[in-house]
Amino acid sequence: MTAVFLQFLWLGCISFGGPAAHIGYFQRTFVQRLGWLSQAEFARQLALCQLLPGPASSQLGFAIGRQHAGLGGALAAFIGFTLPSFLLLFAAAIGLAQLTDSLWLETALHGLKLLALVVVADAVLTMSRQFCQSRLLQGIMVVSAAALWWQPGLLTQVILLTGAALLCARLGKGQDATDPPPLSAAPTTRQPHWPTLLLFGLLFVGLPLLADGPAGRLLADFYRAGSLVFGGGHVVLPLLSEGLGQTLSQPQILTGYGLAQLVPGPLFTLASYLGALLLPTSPLAGALLATLALFLPGFLLLWAIGPCWQRWLTRPALAGAVSGINAAVVGLLLAALYQPVWQSAVLTPTDLALATLGFYLLRALKLPILPLAALLVTTSLLLR
Repeated sequence: MTAVFLQFLWLGCISFGGPAAHIGYFQRTFVQRLGWLSQAEFARQLALCQLLPGPASSQLGFAIGRQHAGLGGALAAFIGFTLPSFLLLFAAAIGLAQLTDSLWLETALHGLKLLALVVVADAVLTMSRQFCQSRLLQGIMVVSAAALWWQPGLLTQVILLTGAALLCARLGKGQDATDPPPLSAAPTTRQPHWPTLLLFGLLFVGLPLLADGPAGRLLADFYRAGSLVFGGGHVVLPLLSEGLGQTLSQPQILTGYGLAQLVPGPLFTLASYLGALLLPTSPLAGALLATLALFLPGFLLLWAIGPCWQRWLTRPALAGAVSGINAAVVGLLLAALYQPVWQSAVLTPTDLALATLGFYLLRALKLPILPLAALLVTTSLLLR
């Protein structure tokens, strides 16, 4: 278990570049260098993590740790990979809270909002090409975005996700890009771990009902967001914006999102920053509660469904439902690109020019996130 923790702690310190880069680090480390699992086993675990809600790279690390050292290894992998970015974002929340009414800081944070706009636009384009290849799935994406622009709200999001799943399940059309690899000799079961699924459901329903005080509402909001984040870490932005919009301002949420792009490790540690802001009298407790609540749903589902998922996905209806959900979350992210991201970041023609330049540098020239962030922040300061 110690070996698992140390390997993932090192990866948590160096894994810049987002989920795709994280997966590459994992493959090189645990398949090629350490041989903890075969390439086929790695592919099976990765396919499952991409289809469940939650952060795919963190769930993949959790699955690798579980396979190598059981539950203790799974927890060690999660703590090791998450700890560096948790500490950095918690420190950022504390530090920024001490700096108020600073013109240069406000300008620098506006540069981070432009970075968030560039990153979300890139994610929308990438995910639409991956998850919306057919006309049906493209239509689901467009209708989802239009519905959220017209009637924003959590209820609209839930209705869209459910409707997309039911429609594509009825048609039984899965998305080729997300189809799992063939079954192998790895042991599987026909039934999930029902107690874990029951715990997932009870927390999803019960936490909002039992929420009492800021800490209770924090747990309920972040657990709900973690339960609905299909399609990758970027989708957490619109979910948290909707759930926390009455407590935190959109600039605060976008600043945290921009900062989360700059640190290694999972994007979901955005919760560490936001949790510290939500409980200013106990920022460490807020950061811990928010982080655990956001990660927990995906880990519960991974633990419950992992042994039987390959048999389930041979059913066309379930494969179709997954495709519909993926297309709907691309539409959800497209809606968030306008509100709150665009409206908070693009205030002048200069902002639009900087965002366009940044998108070209990221998309066409593959400029890494750190230098791009430095460029946008520095340029914002110089043009102030």
